[in-house]
Amino acid sequence: MTQRPTDLELVEMARQARERAYAPYSGFPVGAALLGRSGRVYLGCNVENAAYPLCTCAERTAVIKAVSEGEREFEAIAVVTATGAAPCGACRQILREFDGPQGNLRVIVADTTGHLRPFTLGQLLPEGFTSEQLG
Repeated sequence: MTQRPTDLELVEMARQARERAYAPYSGFPVGAALLGRSGRVYLGCNVENAAYPLCTCAERTAVIKAVSEGEREFEAIAVVTATGAAPCGACRQILREFDGPQGNLRVIVADTTGHLRPFTLGQLLPEGFTSEQLG
């Protein structure tokens, strides 16, 4: 088993992923580092498009990379923006899909100066929609 990165290490990985963002329209680059239960880290950055609905958030990029490589259980995600913005609602719901009904996934939100705020996904998305609600 691989040694788990600390929250600060995850934030640094997300900061580095942010540098690869393609954000010519918003000017708001975002980086994410998603820690799988396996210990592997999946990086993501936002990728914008002139047709705005086709843009992809950093968090969703990281989840899609992880799932496409066989990982479906996660321990934490670090997200870095210039302002320390938390994940959008769509990203919270995508993360919830792989977090289960408890909402225990750790979400570390950081700005580019190193200030970070830890949350659980349940704090960011209380009463999120889960597969259990489909009956």
